[in-house]
Amino acid sequence: MLKGRTYRYFKGEPLYPFGFGLSYSTFAYSSLSAKRTATGAEIHATVKNTSVREGDEVVQLYISGEGEEAAPIRSLRGFERIHLRPGESREVKFILPLEDLPKAKVQISVGGGQPMGTTPHVNGVL
Repeated sequence: MLKGRTYRYFKGEPLYPFGFGLSYSTFAYSSLSAKRTATGAEIHATVKNTSVREGDEVVQLYISGEGEEAAPIRSLRGFERIHLRPGESREVKFILPLEDLPKAKVQISVGGGQPMGTTPHVNGVL
């Protein structure tokens, strides 16, 4: 375990977050919905290309607040690369199996990187 040294345990603001400077396009996130199911959970969010050029975005799902003392601050639980034209929106769906889902209520974030600073993302509870 690398407390304070990996994205899962680091409490500061990174100089360069995941994906920094990799796109000329900008994206916005909205309409987060999350629900537990008999087999795990479904998380949906809408991503919109807010720029004048087409671009790719790697949409990332993070979970935090797992309740255990040694639990990481955040964990990447899913990602999907999408391509959007200028002004285009798309709903992205993540499915978490029951064995990957903490039993306690957790914070979730869907966005273009770690849920911190100016990284575009949307937050919710599951």
